[in-house]
Amino acid sequence: MTKKDAPHVDDAALLGPTQVRELAERLEVRPTKQWGQNFVVDANTVRKIVRVAGVGPHDVVVEVGPGLGSLTLALLPVVKHVTAVEVDPRLAGALEQTVRSLQPENADKLRLVAADALTITKLPGPDPTALVANLPYNISVPVVLSFLQRFPTIERVLVMVQLEVAERLAAKPGSKIYGVPSLKAAWYADVELAGRVGRNVFWPAPNVDSGLVALRRRKPPKTTASREEVFRCIDAAFLQRRKALRGALASWAGSPDAAERALVAAGVDPRTRGEQLDITTFARIAEARPEAPPQDADARRPRARRRGHTS
Repeated sequence: MTKKDAPHVDDAALLGPTQVRELAERLEVRPTKQWGQNFVVDANTVRKIVRVAGVGPHDVVVEVGPGLGSLTLALLPVVKHVTAVEVDPRLAGALEQTVRSLQPENADKLRLVAADALTITKLPGPDPTALVANLPYNISVPVVLSFLQRFPTIERVLVMVQLEVAERLAAKPGSKIYGVPSLKAAWYADVELAGRVGRNVFWPAPNVDSGLVALRRRKPPKTTASREEVFRCIDAAFLQRRKALRGALASWAGSPDAAERALVAAGVDPRTRGEQLDITTFARIAEARPEAPPQDADARRPRARRRGHTS
């Protein structure tokens, strides 16, 4: 199914501003900063998210933080199945009822998981092919990275996050905002900024704009280093991002000289800073990290007593 062929979901089958507020009032739900809750109240916005995600009738979508169900209701008529992961027990308890009320014909396509998305390691039912979500701002990057790691069947991601976060995830080498999130996302996927979203589509309206970021999975760089080793190298490089890599990677490699040897072996000028390198280059550096030097043999050998002296 192409984006043009995606079925139009009538407003009557979606949540509008009045319905969102009435539902929240009935559930005695007040959006909290703790869970980063901002509910979408604009039907055109959730339609746009589904359209840009490019999901269709063969997709099994996992949605993190469905809230009152605005995006869930836009996804259900379009995809094969939606697995919704919700941490707020009141919202989790009401979601299925909302779907049965507005889209009874799609109720069987929803599976609800009442859990914390940051700790979940298994999902029920068919394996997900896509992650589509309006993510709470305070957990957006960890959710995206952990789901790409834990669920290798996810081929596409389209999430709405704080605009600054979206721009950081999609940043390219050489940019001032390029850093750890950009590189770790690039390990798994090609990443691009897919649109901007204003504040007035949410209730309550956040004090920042939002952005859509799209990720399409591809194979990670070819390297003998593990993902964990590459990520440790990245973390070290940006701990003091203004430092040249010879100094920034000194603790990671064991010494400035060891860091320089790894950089030279990877074909990188030791004076380079981390923000200038792509994920493939970081994989080469991690691969070239020297083994920990063996403990000095003399240091391991017990000291002999000197003749003529007692201990």
